[in-house]
Amino acid sequence: MFYRYEIRNNGKEDILYLYLTMDYEFSKELDADEDNKIEKNAENFIKNNSIDFNGNKIYLVVNGIIVKTLELNKQDEKIIVKNNKYSNTAFYINLKDTNNIITKIDLKTYLLGVVATNSMNDLEIDAIKAITLLYRTYAFKEMKENNYINITDKFQTYKPITYFKDIWKNDYQYYYDRIEKAIVETDGEFITYENNYILPFIHICNNSLTTTNENYKYLERVTSLWDYASPNYLEIKDYNYNELEKIFNMKKNQLRKITILETDKSNQIKSIKVNNNVYTGEEFRRLLNLKSADINMIINSTHIRFITKGFGHNMGLSQFGANELAKQNVSYIKILTYYFPKIEIKKSI
Repeated sequence: MFYRYEIRNNGKEDILYLYLTMDYEFSKELDADEDNKIEKNAENFIKNNSIDFNGNKIYLVVNGIIVKTLELNKQDEKIIVKNNKYSNTAFYINLKDTNNIITKIDLKTYLLGVVATNSMNDLEIDAIKAITLLYRTYAFKEMKENNYINITDKFQTYKPITYFKDIWKNDYQYYYDRIEKAIVETDGEFITYENNYILPFIHICNNSLTTTNENYKYLERVTSLWDYASPNYLEIKDYNYNELEKIFNMKKNQLRKITILETDKSNQIKSIKVNNNVYTGEEFRRLLNLKSADINMIINSTHIRFITKGFGHNMGLSQFGANELAKQNVSYIKILTYYFPKIEIKKSI
């Protein structure tokens, strides 16, 4: 049916031009307006020829004339690309430990461990699937750019799934099966922004708004009001001045000179000054082991009280919010595109 193709951009979107011969079979389809059958043939042609097409409009061309326009049905926003070398069992990870020793494991084994280590227990299956896609994407990105993944870094920590036998005890098989189900049912799926893999920005909960980051254009500020109900939403932590003197290497009178210099639109501290030292909000919260950079302080004579809202860096996917959406039968694709509005979900098969 189709003998060649072109991808052109009209200034707004990519359009796929499929060129075909006017044989009897196609004439019959065209006359009958069997769009679904033609669309299926077009999808098969894209798949079989590994065409990296990110649009959804197709022009059918006969003898140089556009005879029909198709709109691909992109329910769940999945795009089929490449081949099965990226599947759960065909793709391998080089895992580097703290002694720089590398162990080779397959993608499924990595995902079982990394999802178990970095996600909350008792998540709905679609929330687990959303997290699975983020970590699968991270595996593809790190192997492409570095050819290994550190056993722990700022985005994830890996522990083998068997580590959780003593933690989950009688529930081990239950949790294992749920994570495995999420991995198997999303085999090959990953996330891109402008055709590049994204990073797995995941946090436990936020203060009702996620945070942007100018270095990552796919991070947008979205509301996450479900997080108000999280048991991790609010934390109150007191530090006496002896403790603070050791952390900041300052005297009490210096420690009382705290000034918030800048916050973002999500109320996260961007910079804060303690006496003459300036810290980013992230540096400050990590020094004090606080749950977030949305910080209010009450300075007392014997201690400073830190009140935080949210748990984590506040960027990307909220696990609590994702789980609340999944409870309302929202699919993992829609969860991901809610928290990352600019991304595309793709699939290698």
